[in-house]
Amino acid sequence: MADNNSQKLVERNIPGMNRHERFTQVEHAENAGAALKRIVRYFTHEKALVLCMLAVVVCGTLCGVYAPSLQSNAVDIIAGERQESLIRTLLMMLAVYLLYSASALLQGLLSAKLSQDVVKQMREELFGKIVELPISYLDTHSHGDVMSRMTNDIENISTTFSQSLPSLCSGILTIIGTVTIMLWYCWQLALLSMATVLLTLLATKILSGKVRRFSRRRQMLLGQLNGTVEEIISGYRTVVAYNHQDITTEEFCQTADSLTKAGIKTDIFSGIMGPIMNCIGNIGFVIIAAFGGYFSINGMISIGVISAFIVYAKQFSRPINEIAQIYGQLQTAIAGAERVFAVLDEANEDGSGEPLEKEETATVTFQNVCFSYEPGKPVIRNFSLTVPSGKKVALVGATGSGKTTVVNLLMRFYDIDSGEIYINSQNIRNVSRSSLRQDIAIVLQDTVLFSDTIRRNLKYSNEAATDEQLEAAVKMSRCKDMIALLPQGYDTVLTGSGETISQGQRQLLAIARAFVADPRILILDEATSNVDTRTEKAIQAAMQRIMQDRTSIVIAHRLSTIQDADLIVVMDHGEIVETGNHETLLAQKGKYYGLYMTQYAGFAT
Repeated sequence: MADNNSQKLVERNIPGMNRHERFTQVEHAENAGAALKRIVRYFTHEKALVLCMLAVVVCGTLCGVYAPSLQSNAVDIIAGERQESLIRTLLMMLAVYLLYSASALLQGLLSAKLSQDVVKQMREELFGKIVELPISYLDTHSHGDVMSRMTNDIENISTTFSQSLPSLCSGILTIIGTVTIMLWYCWQLALLSMATVLLTLLATKILSGKVRRFSRRRQMLLGQLNGTVEEIISGYRTVVAYNHQDITTEEFCQTADSLTKAGIKTDIFSGIMGPIMNCIGNIGFVIIAAFGGYFSINGMISIGVISAFIVYAKQFSRPINEIAQIYGQLQTAIAGAERVFAVLDEANEDGSGEPLEKEETATVTFQNVCFSYEPGKPVIRNFSLTVPSGKKVALVGATGSGKTTVVNLLMRFYDIDSGEIYINSQNIRNVSRSSLRQDIAIVLQDTVLFSDTIRRNLKYSNEAATDEQLEAAVKMSRCKDMIALLPQGYDTVLTGSGETISQGQRQLLAIARAFVADPRILILDEATSNVDTRTEKAIQAAMQRIMQDRTSIVIAHRLSTIQDADLIVVMDHGEIVETGNHETLLAQKGKYYGLYMTQYAGFAT
């Protein structure tokens, strides 16, 4: 079994916090303007589509601004104040409104295409970032929260831009065009009707701050909720085994209640923007009716201009109302974008370094290695060990003694604080991680298989492996008969990451995958813990063959699996306390003797 040092750092990094408190430690960018600028940069890759959409928006806006003028002319013709053809004016109005509708339809289609292209860019960039992050990042962050950023947060950006982007562009242009026409018709009445803009700006400023605050909290809680669900589903057997269904449900409901409250507050403050803007718009109608009638009586404007002003006032207030509502939606999108950018701004795992020299031998040397996950709390202390090429070295010790941490340092999942680790004469600190890991195969106690065919899972460690190599690896790992009994053999698709087969069968496939890699260095972290004793003995015999020319490091709690090791290293609190072979260590009657007697002599555990 892997020791505690290999457990997720989220359990270690913030002492004294419960699970929900840890999940809420989400970093956010506080600068909405900077986040919005970063979103806009994604549109530079779609310049042609952006320009095409802007052209359609301009066309639609011009039609929307010009149509009320035609209506004003028609009213004046009917009232006898203009001497023009009414039929021609009405036909022009019909043509303009049809063109306006066609522009609106095309505008929606283009904006949807644009938003999806941008979201695709963001998803690809975020996924590419996630697979390049160091192990420490994923160890210290809720997996559900990371997945929420990939799905919910980016989906919010997609929804907002597909629905709001065309409205925002056309709204701004409509306001500019409408104000220009209104000033041209009657600047006095235009200024009076636009006095309501001050009320609109004031209401928007008050409400937008609350919308942004609650939308950020809603996104954070949504990530926390996803993290809780992911954790409970992956550990559901444990939940049921300990009858924690009620407690788990209560914890989930607490988070869901907080999310509901934050969502309600966000929707309330976002939703009341529309009614408030409508109320302010109605005040504008009253102003136009009162002062427009006065100006008409005094001969300053015609009746048609008053009718046009009523349409323009509505046309002027509509985009303002929409922009006010869009602003609330943008706050949600920006809150999600901030969370996405927080991941994108994380440093990638350092991929620099020289290639690992290809030699037939692979001697692993640890020299005075010290390491701590948290400053001031060392996990490995002055660890010095040489694993000769082609030899089998076993690490044993109590849970939490640092066995798996040693393997993590060799794989460069984490970098050491001090000391040196060599493969032959080459310091691995100078070796690129990708090159290092190409020569090391690892089988963990917690088996990871992917939702793919057995063939693809086996070739995951070596894409160039031939069918003969697969067959040999399967035979040595004693899973040939198991694969033969499956419906499609090697082409059987493992659903749910292998949940349709037993844990022991999954572990056999993981061992076969390591064999396919044909590595110089083989690491087995309690690799046979989930197979029966008979199968374990068969695998041990197979392992002896595959380990003959390979440097092997075996981590084991079950001492029967490592009695034939060339060297057994006993660890305690990150230090080596005993070394030797099985017989020598038993004769010393030290730590190893105590572990052995605990397992085989009936001592209390």
